[in-house]
Amino acid sequence: MRIPSKACRSTKSTDPRELRKLRADVTAAFPALGTDQASELVPGKEELSIVKLYAHRGDAVTVYVSGGNPVLFELEKNLYPTVYTLWSYPDLLPAFTTWPLVLEKLVGGADLMLPGIVVPPAGLPQVQKGDLCAIVLVGNRAPVAIGVAAMSTSEMLTSGLKGRGFSVLHTYEDHLWRSGDKSSPPFIAPLTLDPPDVSEEKGSVQAGPALQDDMRRLTLEGKEEENGEDQQMCGEKTLPEASEDPGVGGLNPDPADSKTLQEQMDELLQQCFLHALKCRIKKTDFPLLTSTFLGSHVFSCCPEGRQLDIKKSSYKKLSKFLQQMQQEQIIQVKELSKGVESIVAVDWKHPRKGSILEGSEVRMIIINYAKKNDLVDANNKNLVHLDPILCDCILEKSEQHTVMKLPWDSLLTRCLEKLQPAYQVTFPGQEPIVKKGKICPIDITLAQRSYNKKVTVVRNLEAYGLDPCTVAATLQQRCQASTTVTPAPGAKDSLQVQIQGNQVHHLGRLLLEEYQLPRKHIQGLEKAPKPGKKK
Repeated sequence: MRIPSKACRSTKSTDPRELRKLRADVTAAFPALGTDQASELVPGKEELSIVKLYAHRGDAVTVYVSGGNPVLFELEKNLYPTVYTLWSYPDLLPAFTTWPLVLEKLVGGADLMLPGIVVPPAGLPQVQKGDLCAIVLVGNRAPVAIGVAAMSTSEMLTSGLKGRGFSVLHTYEDHLWRSGDKSSPPFIAPLTLDPPDVSEEKGSVQAGPALQDDMRRLTLEGKEEENGEDQQMCGEKTLPEASEDPGVGGLNPDPADSKTLQEQMDELLQQCFLHALKCRIKKTDFPLLTSTFLGSHVFSCCPEGRQLDIKKSSYKKLSKFLQQMQQEQIIQVKELSKGVESIVAVDWKHPRKGSILEGSEVRMIIINYAKKNDLVDANNKNLVHLDPILCDCILEKSEQHTVMKLPWDSLLTRCLEKLQPAYQVTFPGQEPIVKKGKICPIDITLAQRSYNKKVTVVRNLEAYGLDPCTVAATLQQRCQASTTVTPAPGAKDSLQVQIQGNQVHHLGRLLLEEYQLPRKHIQGLEKAPKPGKKK
């Protein structure tokens, strides 16, 4: 149940016996509080009053007010702290972290879904189903909501962080908060803890045949999912106006997209698959159950607002998709036990081609994405808020809990630095040659040999699609000088051409006029002999 947006209220003072009982109830409900802290939270009768709220459905909510702020509320004989109280006692409840953009959905009445949870370096707090938990934002330990866990921590991990995580009872900026002084959450620095042992955590997830059976259901080959909302960060609203908010449900594919839904789902599946291999899997994880790979890794790589449904792809089943990936020699799948397949190996050097983009295109994509998702800071147009996708793309692990927004220039620079550099060389009548890395210029140098003889040395011809042997033969005819082709020092699988004498002038004409290479990609042309001087 949520605190209502409209309610009737009545106020009364408390007598000493009620205060003593309330302090005892607080101490029993929150063992982390000591006697002195409980007395601070529940002061004398002159400083504490009771407010009765009646929701539209007739549910009674008892609110305890101190110093003008609600500090506790009681619902169905259960005692809960408000955000005002949690700001003074931030460690009172186990805390789960979410993104700032999710908060507005929670305030609107949505429950918190597990895809909206940020897993900190120290791992998730250990809770059981029904435990009361606090919800905080990335970078600040001050709680902004409280909710009841819909499953235990181990069940959350087993589900691959999919499904409803918390039934939210009260949030910052809701009616109960507005009945106080309406102060904003203070800044409380996050705790820095050592991360848990990954092998132990993974072992707990994969232990036992019953747990493996639960994971196999995630292959989507069994029963149908009851609804699609399990893939969303925020659940369906409990208030009547929830259906009017399109931001809570899943986002439908862009109708302007020329690709079919099946083609879009194929691309999304492959994107999540490759992202999981690159960012979530280590060599020590193998062999890895295909169902575990899907539930714990692939689904969690799905971008915010998108819903991965293998049945809507052309593959229909995970097993068929993995067969295709095995045919492309990206992974190796084996049936280690009857009816259960596992990924046993990955070709980490397998070429995974993507679209070639120029720097200007990348900048335009980032700018359009930020504007489309309302990430530009309203108070400072030069700053951009980082949503989960941008955080995952450009931030280091140590920054994900501290960096909330970046200036435009820093954001664009970081995005470009994360991309794989590549270059393309095009010759008339030939297919373009695309290679990874940064292109090095053709290097022309002069070297001194015995008897004070000069030789011209040229390197990096292969990067521009030129055969060193062909260049050497051409120069031998034009310069009437001997030429040799030898391995280039310090460069693997690269050759250098050596011509007797200072032949920079002939070499420049060949490269600039006949091969039509841009001058900016040739260094050393200034070493040509000056007119009137002996070569």
